[in-house]
Amino acid sequence: MAASIVALIVLALALGPLLFVWRARRWPRGRSVCVVVVGDVGRSPRMQYHALSLARRGFDVTLLGYSGSKPHDELLSNKKIHILHVLEVHLIPVGPRVFQYVIKAVVQAVLLLYALLLKSPPVDYILLQNPPGLPGIAVCWVSCFLRGSKLVIDWHNYSYTMLGLTHGFAHPLVQLAKWYEKLCGRLSDLNLCVTNAMREDLAKNWNIRAVTVYDKPASFFTNTPLETQHQLFMKLGHTYSPFRARAESLDPDFERSAFTELNPRSRKVTQLDGRPALLVSSTSWTEDEDFSILLKALERFEQWINDGANLPSLVCVITGSADLGVCLHKSSSGLDLPMKVVDMFGCCLPVCAIHFQCLHELVKHEENGMVFMDSEELADQLKMLFSEFSNSDNRLNQFRKNLKESKQLRWDENWEQTVFPLFTHTQGVWPKT
Repeated sequence: MAASIVALIVLALALGPLLFVWRARRWPRGRSVCVVVVGDVGRSPRMQYHALSLARRGFDVTLLGYSGSKPHDELLSNKKIHILHVLEVHLIPVGPRVFQYVIKAVVQAVLLLYALLLKSPPVDYILLQNPPGLPGIAVCWVSCFLRGSKLVIDWHNYSYTMLGLTHGFAHPLVQLAKWYEKLCGRLSDLNLCVTNAMREDLAKNWNIRAVTVYDKPASFFTNTPLETQHQLFMKLGHTYSPFRARAESLDPDFERSAFTELNPRSRKVTQLDGRPALLVSSTSWTEDEDFSILLKALERFEQWINDGANLPSLVCVITGSADLGVCLHKSSSGLDLPMKVVDMFGCCLPVCAIHFQCLHELVKHEENGMVFMDSEELADQLKMLFSEFSNSDNRLNQFRKNLKESKQLRWDENWEQTVFPLFTHTQGVWPKT
């Protein structure tokens, strides 16, 4: 009997503050959303786009996550968006690995719940990025339960598959993460995902219905004008020799980079004949990307040039105004798509991308780019594409033309069609998908 009384007292002490918060802060509210990223807000472009789209539609938005990289300027200047930072938690270098993960998850859960209940205003919806889902899904569900909010999960990938890259998919920790993600994922009121393949997998193996919301380029991703390219090349040339002019212009007044030339009288910029090809590789440097594939392909390409092949020299950079993009993203689950390719396509930049399960939903082989399996196939594609580089009607220009004529939807247009109706459905009854 005494033990039961003590248990009731402990339970009351534990639940009392939460019930107080729930009762005290459930005042009437308008349209409001808390966008939750258990990660660096500045490195979460899709969630930033969600926040901006919601704000443009009149929602009051709280964007909650870790500080670090700078978010988009448009987001920082938007008065409808309030950024709320949560302290980032790292593994403690004490004890077994499993113990470290448990401690990290517990501390993260406490900090996140504190932020949602005591620092964030009451909201109608919590929109959570997954992964990471542990402990985010459970914590957000508790907050929604106490405040009467709806939980929306945006599935970018699976947390357990990313954990499996480090520990192996048979590891007990990975299996536990999979069980948690599958169980808690069903607590949501609505689910978004990034591909049809993920939507089908969620329905078949998780019994979770989701709406596919493809990543689309933001409006500021556009084809770079030649004048802007020239300015960039001249600036880079001050630091990096590959961007400097290979030979002086016949007219000393002309301004020349390795790729372009500016006529100072007409202010017209032209591309140089025999210029190098510019290759861009935008990579996240994650464990599912093997950068050595590109290095081996470039070594083979250079050997062909040394052997006398009629190929342009290549300049490989991490950013810039390029002729071709290379993507090494493989996906831990095989069910998400590389946002770096989405942004390249927004700039009408053709791409060579390494193959994985659902890549065809984005990269159309021989239409807007090419798909390769290994370094040898990538090298062969580079040779084929750049062997006709001097011709105006080359394969790269045809890919670029196809991208321009495809009239790709931008993020705002796509969001208006797919996501906005879900957040404005009356009576809290959302469409079955």
